[in-house]
Amino acid sequence: MISENSQVPAGTLTTKGQVGLDQLNPEELFASGTHVLFAVPGAFTPTCSEQHLPGYVRQAEALRSKGADGIYCLATNDAFVMANWAKDQNVGGSITMLSDGDGSWLKSIGLTMDTGSFGGVRAQRFAMIIRDGVVQKLFVEDPKSFDVSSVEHVLKHL
Repeated sequence: MISENSQVPAGTLTTKGQVGLDQLNPEELFASGTHVLFAVPGAFTPTCSEQHLPGYVRQAEALRSKGADGIYCLATNDAFVMANWAKDQNVGGSITMLSDGDGSWLKSIGLTMDTGSFGGVRAQRFAMIIRDGVVQKLFVEDPKSFDVSSVEHVLKHL
């Protein structure tokens, strides 16, 4: 598993762009500045939709005031699902929604879980603070927990 003081590796993440899909390399995306990346097991799922993403939406300005240049939500859902979830959650421009549809980048950093017939390979619930391409803080949740990846916990460490 990726750890604190590790470089963010290359890979391919997608977002729904103005026309089609945009591909982003996380190594380049997070290379400069301070970024908060949090991952959820699935768009439109209860904890993710009722607590995790809404907390970051509500506190986006607080994260920025503490130095976050970018705030990113990552899931293994496709970029179209992520865009519709953002619309449903009134994300606006406060958070960039990222897709790792096949979980390949998440696998490369060791932060996937297999949910079997529920949804297959999904992201573990986590948050990280990245500065100039290096993971400064990594908060990985225990199974079926929601605490250390919350925006409140991240704000204390930013």
